[in-house]
Amino acid sequence: MPGLGEDDFARAREADLVPVQLQRDELLLGHCASIWAVPEIEVKQADVTKLEVDAVANAANTELRHGGGVAAAIARAAGEELERESRERAPIGLGEAVETTAGDMPSRWVIHAATMELGGPTSAEIIERATVSTLARAEELGCRSLALVAFGTGVGGFPLDEAARLMVGAVREHSGPTVERVVFAVRGDEAERAFRAAAEEE
Repeated sequence: MPGLGEDDFARAREADLVPVQLQRDELLLGHCASIWAVPEIEVKQADVTKLEVDAVANAANTELRHGGGVAAAIARAAGEELERESRERAPIGLGEAVETTAGDMPSRWVIHAATMELGGPTSAEIIERATVSTLARAEELGCRSLALVAFGTGVGGFPLDEAARLMVGAVREHSGPTVERVVFAVRGDEAERAFRAAAEEE
């Protein structure tokens, strides 16, 4: 059904053609469609700990122990508060996401998405679910901008090209009222090429 305006509903009401609940539902859906949109995607090589965005994502393990790779860099940059909050929030399930404050980083939040168990591998399903969970948590926090890192491609050992395709696909399928921009903050030429290729696919 095409979107209906208030004048259309007024005429339909006068003719007693549209149930009241349907009137309300159509108006609400039309309003949401006008303000919800797929986030703008940006890909760049960047230090995620220095980005001025509302939230940055961290590819974490289920115990929220930030011992290596980007997770360790985020923990160092954020300071002790992030480590304390992580201990309080752990453990979390695979594919789930929780937030902590970002401490000394420019962003307000760090959203920790569990892409593997401690020391274990990851999978396509987990990476996709972790991306979706991160976007949902960013919406709940009222974030307009979010920086994502390449989930599962470090300690998790997942192929860059496939991770890029899964994560970009999840962002393209997302729509919500607050997240307007997603930055894929990657390290190295290979990662940049992989995510740019995924972002440029039709």
